[in-house]
Amino acid sequence: MQNVFTYLTIFFTAVIMQAQTDAAVSSTAAPTKYQQGMQKAFQLWQEDKSWEAANVFERIATAETDNWLPPYYAAQINIINGFSEKDGAKLKAQLDKAQNFINYATAISKDNPDLLVLQAQLYTVWIVFDGQQYGMTYSAKASELYNKALALAPNNPRMILAKAEWDMGGAKYFGQSVEPYCKDLQRAIELFATFKPEGEFYPRYGEERAKQIQAENCN
Repeated sequence: MQNVFTYLTIFFTAVIMQAQTDAAVSSTAAPTKYQQGMQKAFQLWQEDKSWEAANVFERIATAETDNWLPPYYAAQINIINGFSEKDGAKLKAQLDKAQNFINYATAISKDNPDLLVLQAQLYTVWIVFDGQQYGMTYSAKASELYNKALALAPNNPRMILAKAEWDMGGAKYFGQSVEPYCKDLQRAIELFATFKPEGEFYPRYGEERAKQIQAENCN
């Protein structure tokens, strides 16, 4: 199962880090403490200091109790780093922490498609870690979350991309064609051309990833 889902992470980290850093540095000329903190966290992340970045996001979350973005990014770092963690006890502690951040963010922003996708990615970490033990249960849960996220934001290119990438992974695992999902990738790419985040520091990654997957899998 690990081979099936590894493609979800090979370039995902770099895409997220670069895209979010780009978003961070677009702040105003006189940034607030919140903006300064977020910029610092993204800069640390870009410098491959992801745990330091996570700590900054966590501190911001403590101060910004009505903002789902800091706990979202703190959880995201724990999840992304989880794909390379081989120690089961360490991974559990890491993902438990990520889950707490997701729960915190969800309490602030309910039915948030970005948080649903993040939860699905947390499940994917467990599948990658031990597909035999977690594959059946968590695959079904992840699929449900991707479907719900897309239903909530059907014109958000990142939701379209996330579900298409997940579906492609399943197709590859079962030896099926990924061609049916190429049209979804194309739609995501078209929507990325005009996509605008809802606010400062909101997730906006995905366009280059969609183009890459299309180039690798679709004729």
